[in-house]
Amino acid sequence: MNWLDKLERKCGRVAIPNLMFLIVCGMFTVFLCDLLLPQLQVSYWLYLDRGLVLQGQVWRLLTFIFLPTSTSPIWIIFSLYFYYLAGSGLESQWGAFRFNVYYLVGMSGTIIGAMITGGADNTYLNLSLFFGFAALFPNFQMLLFFIIPIKIKYLAYLDALLFLAGLIFGTWSQLVAILFSILNFLLFFGGDFFRNIRQTIKYRKRQK
Repeated sequence: MNWLDKLERKCGRVAIPNLMFLIVCGMFTVFLCDLLLPQLQVSYWLYLDRGLVLQGQVWRLLTFIFLPTSTSPIWIIFSLYFYYLAGSGLESQWGAFRFNVYYLVGMSGTIIGAMITGGADNTYLNLSLFFGFAALFPNFQMLLFFIIPIKIKYLAYLDALLFLAGLIFGTWSQLVAILFSILNFLLFFGGDFFRNIRQTIKYRKRQK
């Protein structure tokens, strides 16, 4: 990624370390506020909506990343653990700057999608972290629901099926969000992804 190398040489010092930790903490804080103080309607003031942004509520262009992905206390712990695992893994491999760029590009795609369709959330933005982590560490083994050991690549296959179902049966806003999430992944991993596919095909041909 020559463009990213050049960008890092120029702006490499401008980065937020432990970005995913900060985002996960923000999501958990919003979750607690919604659970314990529902009258505050914290999530209502954070979600990304084109009409409200055009009315002047521009903070929504940033705050949507802190929306929790679940209202279940059990599921939120698992999902936040997973997001932190994927984000911190990418940052440890790339460094803070490159991970910041990856997340910022994903945010930009989500915002563009919201401006097209009227609204969006952070679901597919965060799932793009999962694809990136699986691409770098396909054999990494995690405990699903903190109990079942499973390699991350198998979860990526399942996630790909969910993306496909969303593309076929999802709403217009889901379709656009998925497409931008995939484009974000391909921008950073496309070269290696297609190269590995070609190598796998060649290997199987030689075996035959």
